[in-house]
Amino acid sequence: MALGKRLFPEFWRTLAPLLVLLAATLLLTLPASALGNQPVIEKYLTKVAAADLVEGATDYGPLRSDVPIAPVMKNDELLGYAFITSDFVSTTGYSGKPIHVMVAIDPDGKLLKANLVKHSEPIVLIGIPNSKIQALTETYSGLDIVHEAKTGGSGHDLDIISGATVTIMIIDDSIVRSAIKVSRAMQLGGLTVEAGSDTPPRALKSDLMSVSDWQTLSGDGSIRRMTLDIGQVNSAFEKAGDARAIKRPEPGDPTDTYIDMQAALVSVPSIGLSLLGDAEYKNLTEWLKEGEQAILIMGRGVYSFKGSGYVRGGIFDRIQLIQGDNSVRFHDRQQKRLGALAPDDAPAFNELDIFKIPADADFDVGDPWRLQLLVNRAVGPIEKTFLTFDLGYKLPEFYLEPRPVAPPATSVVDGDEDAAARAALWKRVWNDKKVEIAILLVMLTVLTGTFFFQKQATRNAKAFYWFRMGFLTLTLAFLGWSQNAQLSIVNLMALGASFSDGFSWDAFLLDPLVFILWSSVAAALLFWGRGAFCGWLCPFGALQELSNQIARFFKVPQITLPWGLHERLWPLKYMIFMGLVGLSMVSVPLAEQYAEIEPFKTAIILKFARGWPYVLFAVALLSAGLFIERFYCRYLCPLGAALAIPGRIRMFDWLKRYKECGSPCQTCANECFVQAIHPTGEINPNECLSCLHCQVLYQDDQKCPVCIKQRKSREKIARSNATSADAFSQLLGQPSAKN
Repeated sequence: MALGKRLFPEFWRTLAPLLVLLAATLLLTLPASALGNQPVIEKYLTKVAAADLVEGATDYGPLRSDVPIAPVMKNDELLGYAFITSDFVSTTGYSGKPIHVMVAIDPDGKLLKANLVKHSEPIVLIGIPNSKIQALTETYSGLDIVHEAKTGGSGHDLDIISGATVTIMIIDDSIVRSAIKVSRAMQLGGLTVEAGSDTPPRALKSDLMSVSDWQTLSGDGSIRRMTLDIGQVNSAFEKAGDARAIKRPEPGDPTDTYIDMQAALVSVPSIGLSLLGDAEYKNLTEWLKEGEQAILIMGRGVYSFKGSGYVRGGIFDRIQLIQGDNSVRFHDRQQKRLGALAPDDAPAFNELDIFKIPADADFDVGDPWRLQLLVNRAVGPIEKTFLTFDLGYKLPEFYLEPRPVAPPATSVVDGDEDAAARAALWKRVWNDKKVEIAILLVMLTVLTGTFFFQKQATRNAKAFYWFRMGFLTLTLAFLGWSQNAQLSIVNLMALGASFSDGFSWDAFLLDPLVFILWSSVAAALLFWGRGAFCGWLCPFGALQELSNQIARFFKVPQITLPWGLHERLWPLKYMIFMGLVGLSMVSVPLAEQYAEIEPFKTAIILKFARGWPYVLFAVALLSAGLFIERFYCRYLCPLGAALAIPGRIRMFDWLKRYKECGSPCQTCANECFVQAIHPTGEINPNECLSCLHCQVLYQDDQKCPVCIKQRKSREKIARSNATSADAFSQLLGQPSAKN
């Protein structure tokens, strides 16, 4: 026994720094992934069939040269575009590796399908069936990315899969943000590249000043047209379903023209000279300031695109120009009437008006835009109902300078933008979890106070017992089963992997309770060692202890292992930890699979909703704990081993001891529920779970021999004092206290 006392502490005292050095070396030497600039999608175009991504598709078109996007084709028909989220945004998950999702989006900006094609998330690889993740990604079909762009990506509800909160949030964020980027790059659904983007606006050809007739301008798209007849307008109001509007149809023959509205970008020299003539075009250039553009709107029919609102309020409320996310409404000071059109073959119009587009409208002549017409119908004395119709316009390419030759497509992740988006995401999560964070902070405050004032806290044995049982119940029910805040050796592996691939706090901050717990563990290791977490804040540890207390209540016999055997079983957990470290040097995913020796995922995160082998393993460990309290914590837990190693550097020894502890008294050693106290009286800090039961005994004058001796000494002095007082009273002739 004496040899074991001398040998094992010295052994671990020597080995601990070596283990710390080994772990640090491991983190620094894990193989880093080659980031490169080759698009990820190139790898998956041959692995994921077009028909599996989009129903009815036959093949992919050639990868675009400017952005890593591949057209999805049905023979010669374009169905949409395919891309990988990792080519556009950072998708680093909890494992420190990217999560690749292949997405298809149609030309109108609606998601066709999202398919998880590659990831290294341990909770999904092992704990969550892949079918659940696939079912989740299928819910993105039909998601309106134009709406998401307007709402900043918050225009949809997110279904969280229990146990995979961080992974699901990263998948959701990457799908939505990358789809918005693709939609802007491809101008899907009317979206355009955001203002301030690195993509420069298209420039007009400076040497193109030719004059054309009306027929040529109409034929090449320089003039765009929208024609509505009375029958079309009445039908549109009927489809809108407003009974009041349906009762008041527009009078006239259904084939009569309701409005024939045409538009042209007359600030383009060739178009302006052709439609306005030399004199009017000169007046236009003098009217426009630098950066301003102008459109000519022409109208005829029974409905006016101007109306009379501008007369009363100075604003043309029936029309607005829309380009991407920007819209322009015109005021009277931005409008000029035109007397006549210059081309001899131009038709006659009731209205000819030139509208100025301000320089601060971020209007790009090279991007498509639309003119939205508001059609109203009176449904009461002063009440009206409205419909909108769009005239689309795209300046023909021959007016524009050619785009610069694009380099081969590469991943286009913007580091600064991505960091800002990920930061906004975790801040939103923290804001949504304010109540849960507050509860955890209260728990940590109470626990810290208990440790700092342990003498006062442990004075009443019964009260402290129920306090501890209540705290463990809260740990299990709230931190464990409710919030899935179970720390794991997998967390440390993910941290190590993130160091090798480029460390970022974002994935860790997405789970605020786990982040706060790890931060508290780091601080507690300096003060109290591993016990603060293992003994109080570990949900699986709480489950073991509470189940053992129930077993004790029903008189289940408890087994106390012989000290020699118990001491030799301690190193098992350190061997398991070192084995996982060694495996992670070969393959982190492989190590994460072997980390299933932790039953935390089964018993806490998934609440036993797993395959029977995992459930059987967890139940077997808990069953062993009914007879040997905290069996798993004592001998098998790699996380406990990982925390015990740095825990040796704690600054203080808080647990009070008497010189008689261990020799001759064995009370604390016999009652320590994890046998962390050596028969000679020393407390092994690597094994101590800081339950503070030894501090309860330290003050117990019914169990502790030192306290018993002190109590008896006090009682003897009290009896002696009472006897002396009685004798003194008799000498004075006073009745004694006994009478």
